[in-house]
Amino acid sequence: MGWISSRGGCGDGTTHLPPTAEAQTPRPIVRRVSNARRGLLLGVAAYTLWGGFPLYFPLLEPAGAVEVLAHRILWSAVTMGLLVLLLGRVSHVRALVRSPRTLALLTVAALTVSINWGTYIWGVTNDRVVEASLGYFINPLVTVLIGVFVLGERLRPAQWGAVGVASAAVAVLTLDYGHPPYVALVLAFSFAAYGLTKKTANVGAVESLAVETAVVAPLALAYVAWLVATGASGFAQHGWGHSLLLMSSGIVTAIPLIAFGAAATRVPLVTLGLLQYLTPVLQFALGVAVFHEEMPPARWAGFGLVWLALVIFTVEANNHRRRQLRLVATTSTAA
Repeated sequence: MGWISSRGGCGDGTTHLPPTAEAQTPRPIVRRVSNARRGLLLGVAAYTLWGGFPLYFPLLEPAGAVEVLAHRILWSAVTMGLLVLLLGRVSHVRALVRSPRTLALLTVAALTVSINWGTYIWGVTNDRVVEASLGYFINPLVTVLIGVFVLGERLRPAQWGAVGVASAAVAVLTLDYGHPPYVALVLAFSFAAYGLTKKTANVGAVESLAVETAVVAPLALAYVAWLVATGASGFAQHGWGHSLLLMSSGIVTAIPLIAFGAAATRVPLVTLGLLQYLTPVLQFALGVAVFHEEMPPARWAGFGLVWLALVIFTVEANNHRRRQLRLVATTSTAA
């Protein structure tokens, strides 16, 4: 029996395509779905790994926060350098270094991310995991504020409402802690500044982090050398397991970054925007359930206000995006 009859059917009222056409037709759609699913899984993996960092850094004790930071910078520089070689992007890195503007921006990025890393390491090794999670909860709102004051952007009414609710949350948490939540604020502002600088530089994730870590690596190396010279270094003093854990900080830094970079090219920004909350949610859960940090009623109230602000912010952003898409579609139809 042939695949297509003279009337285009198979005698049973249905129409079948030849095997080649039948196999080829859905492939682009299947490929897009598969790519999107892979991107979603990679995004979940990246944010889950970042969310699990509070379990990793305490393993590096008794090394202090600054020593851990120095090792993270050094081994990240080594790891990213190897990645640049393996991926054949040496020429890309050279181009970044030869551009004074790009190099200056990446130097600023290196300083801001070092502050962010150092603050985070200190926070999670000093029973401030919940407060550290707060920093990444409020980071999107801080990023919006930086856009207003640095880039001259204008906020929509609902965005101002979200910022106002978040400000009230910080005030409540300040009263609860007895001081402003410094760890959270430094994390939020340093990461927002880092994101702004990276956006302005507009370069690849692997190449940029390779340059950033290379810029601050000499300082990190000098600090580690000073610790070794004064007998205060924790490296190689607590067994090979501890030394390997310190060395693994470069890989631990690189893996979620690579997963995130791969996800960013496969899933919509809206999806990434929602996935970003996975990291602070996991950190908060670890702080409360695993590290048993205190959560008095006032602190719950403060976090509740933060979550309300994020709901307002996220819903407004999604609604605005839908309005923009409808406007574009209407304009295209009219044209």
